[in-house]
Amino acid sequence: MVKQNETAKEHSKKVILIIIDSLLTQALEQGLRENLLPAFSFLIKNGYLEKEMISSFPTMSVAIDSTLITGTYPDRHRVPGLIWYDKQERRLINYGTGPMEIWRHGLNRVLHSSIIELNERHLSKETPTIYEQLAEQGCTSGSINGIMYRGSASHRMSFPWWMSAFTTLPKGLDVKGPDFMSFGSFLNPLKHKTSLSDGLTVRLGFNDDFAVDSARYLIGQQQLPDFLYMYMPDLDKPLHKQGPPGLELVMKSDRRLGRLLQSFGSPEEALRQAVFVVMGDSGVSQLQSGKKQALIRLDRLLQAYRLHLTGKEVTEETELVLAVNETMAYLYKLKGDLLFDDIARLLLKDERIDFAAWREGDWIRVVKAGSAGELRYRQGGELPDPYGQAWTVQGDYGVLGLGMDLGRLVYDRYPDGLKRLQAALHSHEGDYMVLSAKPGYELADKHSPSHHGGGAHGSLHKEDTLIPFIVSGTSLRPETNRIVDLKRYLLNLTGKGYIGRL
Repeated sequence: MVKQNETAKEHSKKVILIIIDSLLTQALEQGLRENLLPAFSFLIKNGYLEKEMISSFPTMSVAIDSTLITGTYPDRHRVPGLIWYDKQERRLINYGTGPMEIWRHGLNRVLHSSIIELNERHLSKETPTIYEQLAEQGCTSGSINGIMYRGSASHRMSFPWWMSAFTTLPKGLDVKGPDFMSFGSFLNPLKHKTSLSDGLTVRLGFNDDFAVDSARYLIGQQQLPDFLYMYMPDLDKPLHKQGPPGLELVMKSDRRLGRLLQSFGSPEEALRQAVFVVMGDSGVSQLQSGKKQALIRLDRLLQAYRLHLTGKEVTEETELVLAVNETMAYLYKLKGDLLFDDIARLLLKDERIDFAAWREGDWIRVVKAGSAGELRYRQGGELPDPYGQAWTVQGDYGVLGLGMDLGRLVYDRYPDGLKRLQAALHSHEGDYMVLSAKPGYELADKHSPSHHGGGAHGSLHKEDTLIPFIVSGTSLRPETNRIVDLKRYLLNLTGKGYIGRL
């Protein structure tokens, strides 16, 4: 539980939230056992480690970060995943999947969606961000390379001449963000103050060294805001290629954390001045090595239907649209006479698909591969779960790995599974189904990126869901093990407590 009677000294500390993309508990524990992670070890010995923090769903960074900064699931923040279908505009929204898929969608469309629309239009204005609420509290905030950054302060992004010349991006873009904001080389307020890793060969500043060195400069100049968000992406891409756990990569992250702590003068001084929250964002499943074994080609399973082709326009003849988020997918039904029962029956002949789920009025129906059983549930009822949510559940509890303990629902394979699935199925307009793959397998359309032999995420399963969470420099602890509840916790860490609405 979060203790409210903390000392004024603790409340005066800065708060630094560090997101290490695809940091896994498995790698962390191995490195700690072998004494290979001195910075992580220091933070944990002087703080707290939660090995099973529950991510959002789909377990894709853009949706997860939206949950983290708004304190809501996608039924409220309205960012459904990395790729989804916009019913009003009759087009797929793609924030940046794989090269072939981006090419087919059109580079200009992808850039427009990810850079212009995501924070300005798609992220619901009905869900205030942590940056907006900190401003209301009179606290300063900052973001270094955060994907989701909407705040109250004005900033201007500038794009390289070659991007503006060969795409439809403007030369500059006015955005709203936290008080201090960097976004790679597109928005680098430290450009003429310190040397940062922001060239074309280092992903235009979207890398770990850029993030850490930016924060070190702020620390050295005593310019840290009250709350600083840091995004470290370097672990993710190699894990997709190599698969988990990625200990050698985590050792590199540890060295960067060590540099950050030392920038205060010493690690001990760092904890006297700041609270450190270090966490992953999603789990990563190890995929089968063979492409044919690992990849579930949904377009081939659905060849009996008139399926939308990536890059083509949706027409009056289109029956189904696919939006594949690695190990999960949205499947949209555009014709009212089609039945999800029939589509699910066809898809679930492939037992590598874990389950299919869709809305039926106020109910959600879930059917599972290799099982005659099914489950129906809806929000509200007499069955409480560990997170203060109540449900009505009918059918085979095993479909979503549910159990009962002392009159309360408990989760196993799908942590907080009822709410996370329900939120995804109410995250945007349309008549759609959610598909989730079993661990070891990846869903795909014709041009989807493939990670066979490596790692992937997206699904509801605990392998894609559970992440490590470390907090050091405070005795305050989160009330739950869900990232959806962390915004309130982070607001409390500022010392002024939670004000306003979630």
